[in-house]
Amino acid sequence: MNVLDAIANRHSYRGEYQSTPVPRENLITIMEAGLSAPSGCNKQTTSLIAVDDGETIQKMHEVINPPVGKTAPCMICVLTQRVNAYRDRCFAVQDYSAAIENMLLAIVELGYQSCWYEGHITDEDQIGHKIAEILNVPDDYDLVCILPVGIAKAEPTVPRKKAFEERAWFNSFRNI
Repeated sequence: MNVLDAIANRHSYRGEYQSTPVPRENLITIMEAGLSAPSGCNKQTTSLIAVDDGETIQKMHEVINPPVGKTAPCMICVLTQRVNAYRDRCFAVQDYSAAIENMLLAIVELGYQSCWYEGHITDEDQIGHKIAEILNVPDDYDLVCILPVGIAKAEPTVPRKKAFEERAWFNSFRNI
């Protein structure tokens, strides 16, 4: 699969996963893809924790309510540090977003599925903080996203995208 195929085939998967473990070498490949993403002023504010231990995943699921990725054999947790990069601007959100997209593409390339869970994790119920405690994440990091990773039990649902002409133009907004 080339990168354009991976982009076309990447969709948020919210279904059940097969119990087949994700080999560590594949997790390393996925995380390396994430850490290879661009980073504002090269501050490299994104860090990652892959969780493939069943007991630790179970502890995570006890604090994720409503549940997501419940049957995934692996979770990748995305951490960020709020570091000012340029003129007192922090690019942590851009950094971890680029890292997540790279990982989602690598996940599809390797034959797995995932879904970007961020709002659910960073909402006011503090699920990210609860997961961070389970994983012994230091206080100067924020756990901002989880990516369940595994082989899908069902085909991903392909969402309808707006037509190209509704969202992209040449030389001006809505070429009139």
